[in-house]
Amino acid sequence: MLVHGLGISSGLMHVLAKSFAVTGFAVYALDIRGHGESGVMGKITYVGQLEDDIEDLVRTINPTRPLSLVGYSAGGDFALRVAGSSRQKLFDNYVLLAAGLGPNAPTIRKDRFSFLSVGIPRAIAIALLDAAGVHAFDNLPVARLGFEGEFAKSHHMLTSYSFALASNFGVERDYRANIRAVDRPLRVVVGRDDDLLYADRLREVFKAEGKDVPVTIVEGINHLTIVLDPIPVQAAIDAVKAMD
Repeated sequence: MLVHGLGISSGLMHVLAKSFAVTGFAVYALDIRGHGESGVMGKITYVGQLEDDIEDLVRTINPTRPLSLVGYSAGGDFALRVAGSSRQKLFDNYVLLAAGLGPNAPTIRKDRFSFLSVGIPRAIAIALLDAAGVHAFDNLPVARLGFEGEFAKSHHMLTSYSFALASNFGVERDYRANIRAVDRPLRVVVGRDDDLLYADRLREVFKAEGKDVPVTIVEGINHLTIVLDPIPVQAAIDAVKAMD
């Protein structure tokens, strides 16, 4: 199963999906709720709904095993969230494509996120209310994405994330604990020229938490072309095959 990121619908994943299918895999490219045509754009009902959705889908489809979850960008962070959760056995293995591991990780190039504006005071206020059991404000927007142009329009890219969606579509707040909880095979594929994260820091972040995760760094590939160029796409396929 393929999950996407960067506020886009599953349409951008067609090259990756078709490449897996041609190789002989049965592939499901997921429109995560709040993206594309699944639910209200930029919103979900509650934190945890995305995991409920993905479990419902697996139980309904009942696909043949082994079953892999491949996530790109924020979708890779969400795949890690699942891989380190109580539902990790839904999948036999995981592949993270250009996953930054969350805003607090040393892998993120914070100066490159000019397209993302976060309302930190509002997010903190809602988080405090959530901790007190008040969830009435979870659907207020806390992050705005400055995607523009024809590409953004044609791929139904979001303009904002609600607090609930921003909190759910990614790693757990404590990404280190999230990594430590992983007990399934997991691999990472990233472009050397990724303009949003430091590719050479990924292996050490996992190793620091006791996980010797194989990281494939593909030369000449940036954050977007990792799901469009045949070389990193083949690297993703090879990663799944190695674990299967």
